[in-house]
Amino acid sequence: MEKERVLSDEVAGFIGQEIQIEGWLHKKRLMGGLNFLSVRDRRGVVQILVEDKDELEKLRGLQIGTVLEVVGKVVADERAPGGAELHDVRLKVVAPVIDEPMIEVDKPINHKAENLETLFETRVLNVRNLQEQKIFKIRAFMTQMLREYLISQEFVEIDTPKILAEATEGGAEVFSVDYFGKKGVLAQSPQFYKQIMVGAFERVFEINHSYRAEPSATTRHVSELLMMDLEMGFVRSHGEVLDMVAGAVKYAVTKTYEKFADELRSLQASELKLTESVPIFTIAEIHEMYFKATKNDVREEKDLIPDEEKFIAEYARKELGSDLVFASEFPAAAAKFYHKVDAEKGVVYWADLIYRGIEIATCPLREHNYEKMIEQMKAAGLDVDHPGYKYYLQAFKYGLPAHGGCGLGVDRLVQKTVGLHNVKEAILFPRDIHRMTP
Repeated sequence: MEKERVLSDEVAGFIGQEIQIEGWLHKKRLMGGLNFLSVRDRRGVVQILVEDKDELEKLRGLQIGTVLEVVGKVVADERAPGGAELHDVRLKVVAPVIDEPMIEVDKPINHKAENLETLFETRVLNVRNLQEQKIFKIRAFMTQMLREYLISQEFVEIDTPKILAEATEGGAEVFSVDYFGKKGVLAQSPQFYKQIMVGAFERVFEINHSYRAEPSATTRHVSELLMMDLEMGFVRSHGEVLDMVAGAVKYAVTKTYEKFADELRSLQASELKLTESVPIFTIAEIHEMYFKATKNDVREEKDLIPDEEKFIAEYARKELGSDLVFASEFPAAAAKFYHKVDAEKGVVYWADLIYRGIEIATCPLREHNYEKMIEQMKAAGLDVDHPGYKYYLQAFKYGLPAHGGCGLGVDRLVQKTVGLHNVKEAILFPRDIHRMTP
């Protein structure tokens, strides 16, 4: 009768018993009489002692990655992973690997900037490295925690189209697609849809892919990105939106640091520093602080330059004990047609959330008044009668409450939590201006 499979982290619970494990050959140490194998499964590795020459012979010519079934007796050994290993084993080769792998998955994976192309070219194999896997387990958990927090705040998860008739939102360049002979584009964001859905559910969110055809080859840009978009209605102030976004991020990173404490230490992630309230500085204040500190005058810029993001993040961490900081009150000239503007102060109700030196979320209030929206669209040179705005404007015409939201880059959130240099390192199969594979 076939034995039940035991997973790697359960082995130590069967001391003195014969069990069966299944996994990939992860490492071989052949030393004559004492031959050790490491077999990897989804939870870790099991050490195996092979003394029988006939059993060892089954592995002749086979490489790392070979899929095995192993039956053996569990013996306590504090030197082994998990404190136990298998002796007196019988091996069964399920899927042999004959070709020598291009990398050794049990060795550290090189993340230096000059090695990134090799990193992505060998992704199919290097993600089998236990240290590399930590990045993507953390990513999956952080996404889960963002979702968990928003659901706890009565947000309804929505799923909006990624093929659109055309780029009505404006902004970054778009990818064109041939849609059954018609011109379509890939969505830059679910902006219009999430605003429309405020009219139904009040609070909505989506964690999904967006596409930006920006010809940027930097450490912070990719062409296909994972975004968490939320929108909430009946807000009484911009602060309500900022508190919600900050709450979601703080919940996700705090839970991640609790669950993956050992993994984050092994990845050399920074110590987490959070405050009860996220510090807020206006764009004008940051420009002035940066000018005084560096003598670099960018005070006429509508947005922060990347070096200012690093500057204010370092200030917030060192002086205020916070890895998070908001940059608020963008000048009115920076507003998009759907933003709410404070005409008296000449600023937009818009703040960026900066995390460890990089902007991870844009968090504005929206204009919700139908007549005002029409006015702002016309002022922006848009044709309000264009079919692309038809359904969007219906939501306003038939009643939308005051609302606001954010678009948050999950890739950047993971990157900065783990402490990776390039956002692409936080993505399994990144897409940029040079790469469409694997």
